[in-house]
Amino acid sequence: MKLNDETSDAVAVRLRRARGQLEGVIAMIENGRECDEIVTQLAAVSRAVGRAGVKAISGGMLDCAHAEPEEVPEDWQEQMEKLFLSLS
Repeated sequence: MKLNDETSDAVAVRLRRARGQLEGVIAMIENGRECDEIVTQLAAVSRAVGRAGVKAISGGMLDCAHAEPEEVPEDWQEQMEKLFLSLS
């Protein structure tokens, strides 16, 4: 499964945003911020990365749904299940 350009761009934007958040968390740790503030921001980073993963998988699913039947792998459903489970 290969992502189309639109999905790839959207995933990259989400991951860049998450990278910025993660850099902020690192700065918080280096500056001695409170643990609860750090954990809150780590949770936000985790959600951002998770959303990027969901976007990638859903974009791939959409592409497969519009593909010709002979282009869709036999184990497509199994692949999708594995991908979704890998996000949890």
